[in-house]
Amino acid sequence: MERGETPPLGTSDDVAKIAAAAQASGRLGIDTEFMSEGRYRALLCLVQVAVDDRAGGEPQIVLIDTLQDVDIRPLAELIADPVVEIVLHAGRQDVAILRRTWNTEIHNLFDTQIAAGFVGASAQAGYGNLLAQVLGRRVGKTASYTRWNQRPLTAEQLSYAREDVVHLLELSDAIQSRLRESERLEWAREECRLLESATDERDPETAWERLPRVGQLDPRARAVARELAAWRERTASEEDRPVGSVLADPALVEAAKRRPASVAALEQIRGVHPSNIRRRGEAIIAAIQHGLETPPIPREDRRGTSESGDAPLIALAESLIRARGLDAGLAYELITSRAELDQIVSSARRGEPEPSLRTLSGWRRELVGADLRELLAGRSSVGVGADGRLEVQPRPE
Repeated sequence: MERGETPPLGTSDDVAKIAAAAQASGRLGIDTEFMSEGRYRALLCLVQVAVDDRAGGEPQIVLIDTLQDVDIRPLAELIADPVVEIVLHAGRQDVAILRRTWNTEIHNLFDTQIAAGFVGASAQAGYGNLLAQVLGRRVGKTASYTRWNQRPLTAEQLSYAREDVVHLLELSDAIQSRLRESERLEWAREECRLLESATDERDPETAWERLPRVGQLDPRARAVARELAAWRERTASEEDRPVGSVLADPALVEAAKRRPASVAALEQIRGVHPSNIRRRGEAIIAAIQHGLETPPIPREDRRGTSESGDAPLIALAESLIRARGLDAGLAYELITSRAELDQIVSSARRGEPEPSLRTLSGWRRELVGADLRELLAGRSSVGVGADGRLEVQPRPE
């Protein structure tokens, strides 16, 4: 095959050979294409894998049509092998889909998007932008929004899919080299390991917690919302369709508020389509009734949330963390979030134990934890140093 030529779709033999090659080399680059529109769970349509070429040329690449009868067991076993490094970019969805569809685990992940945040790039950097920034390479994105479930796949689609992995291992090498120089490689690996448990499965019993304005519902309505959301999740899963097509969020919340006792009363709720009432009306009423028979769900305790007076302290803490991130060459969004700072500041104000949050654990504690604790306890202050940069200064006794 000529350099840059789009490889043909892989057979079961090709899968076995490239899995063996990856086992021998110790790593595999992987990406997926899937379709989530119109479904409850995303449909895996194509998997692209890359393995280092022993001669040092372009990597070996195989494109696997997962809608065809191809034996993927060698790859499913390979990505579960903790000895083999699995390289992805922005791989949370890829991991979740592969774990579910291939019934496997994925270990020893290295995500180039996450890792780039430890060398001064944005932790949300796109693949194309990162290739240009780190390697000076450009890739085409002509088929980025396409129907991957249609067959046959076009030459344009296959070329696009190939480009998503052809430079992936080279990008990983460059980022890891920079991480070794800054002694941040283990920090990046620690963060990447968090992806290994990524899932796209949803718990019907907790689905109601993601509803809009659910915090405004009274305890009885919250119990009904929980039952309605659980019924909706199970129905959508059984029919493999989006939850919103079963019952839209606004209509579900309104039904929980008004708690209609009959199909006729349900018809008065805006957003419940007549065809949906004919098809699912009795099931919706049954779910509402079941919710009324369960104990009410109290509103959440407001402890641990910030108050308006916390805003200056949150801004101060954020300044400290941004300064530490700049000094270390780390993207701010990798270190913390506004929601976590809210909890940290409010807990410190109340004299409560430190909350169990990512900002205060692992490598983040090493980077900012001690300084943040001293600052919020009033034992240090933030000022401007002689170099014009922010610094933490201990308060005089």
